[in-house]
Amino acid sequence: MRLARYLAGFLAFATTAFAFELTPKQRQLNIDSFEYVWTAIRDKHWETKPGGLDWQAIREEFRPAVEKADSMDAARAVMTKMLERLHQTHFGIVPAELYNDVDGSHARGENTTGIDVRVVGAQALVTTVDAGSSAAREGVQPGWRIVKIGATDLEPVIEKINEAQNKSTLRDLIARRSVMARLAGKEGESMVVEFLDGANQRVSKTLVPGQPRGTLTKFGYLYPEHVWIDSSRVGGGNIGYVSFNIFLDPTRVMNLFGEAVQSCMKCDGFVIDLRGNPGGIGAMAMGMAGWFIEQPNQRLGTLYMRETTIKFVINPRVNTFPGPLAILVDGASASTSEILAGGMKDLKRARIFGTRTAAAALPSVFEMLPNGDGFQYAIANYLSEGGKPLEGLGVTPDVETPLTREALLAGKDPALDAAIAWIKKP
Repeated sequence: MRLARYLAGFLAFATTAFAFELTPKQRQLNIDSFEYVWTAIRDKHWETKPGGLDWQAIREEFRPAVEKADSMDAARAVMTKMLERLHQTHFGIVPAELYNDVDGSHARGENTTGIDVRVVGAQALVTTVDAGSSAAREGVQPGWRIVKIGATDLEPVIEKINEAQNKSTLRDLIARRSVMARLAGKEGESMVVEFLDGANQRVSKTLVPGQPRGTLTKFGYLYPEHVWIDSSRVGGGNIGYVSFNIFLDPTRVMNLFGEAVQSCMKCDGFVIDLRGNPGGIGAMAMGMAGWFIEQPNQRLGTLYMRETTIKFVINPRVNTFPGPLAILVDGASASTSEILAGGMKDLKRARIFGTRTAAAALPSVFEMLPNGDGFQYAIANYLSEGGKPLEGLGVTPDVETPLTREALLAGKDPALDAAIAWIKKP
């Protein structure tokens, strides 16, 4: 078995398959995979009775069905139905043919075109373009719609994702990852990307991937990540703003975050932008919250594991920022991003702007099964300080500010604009 990594909580299963007649060996590998899945839940779920179920009885119910499964699709369906009995997210089977796409590891460390994307409805929209990137040099603008990457038309890809994730809070996160993976490339290999520009004219751009922004960071079992953090002043210059792409590289990111807050102690307000941030090291949320909470013994929430309980206790600073705090989130904000936003909302210390988060707060493990499929399962449960599970629910903004193509083309940022207006309100 290959333990790929502990995740901060941002994957889900997709389903697609072609039915092929199985060999005796394949049938046995499916049975072995079933046993592996069942055993992992029995031994590693945070509850001794997973989901309140008699897990031994669950095995006796589903084992005959997987023995009779005459296709890979049928075997996956049995295991998926078994996992659905838990009524919990972060448990799923990923078909072998999609393992790399869903895991995303094939794109890690590779170069990018400098485009960030959100999928709004059926449209893949450019949200930002890195200065100096190939896309910036080609004149790509926020609000442009991506219609084709190389030979791949995005419309049917997004349609399949929307169908598979129509009941899932993870839809935005997965759709973004799917498009971003297709925009990743190898050094020296150009790609042709077709857009609908601001005038709805189809334009074709040849983009050459370059090094991602930020500093390459390695942490634990995670794949190396480029980590960046930006800080500035917005709203006329007296509102602090900080944004970073992932909760990693703690020494550097925490120092820069602290410097941004310290330099803005007399500002009218402060904005933390967690949109698109998939999470990472949970302890960083405790340290960041400490810049805005002066009372001791405050918590963002509690993580429950089989053998231990971890309390996300906030570490107050000597000098804290006393003004209004806004936190921006969207459907691609997950894990530690949700813990920070949800915890600060429960403590009534921050007002949340944007759209509902991914509801993917649980740490999970992603492994390869004997039959080649991927298997994801959570190893802990998280409750916010207000007693609410983030998993499956996410953080609901105080002010909903859906992203639109029209706003992007007009150079507007609905969530940030709303946060600034709230801070400035008398």
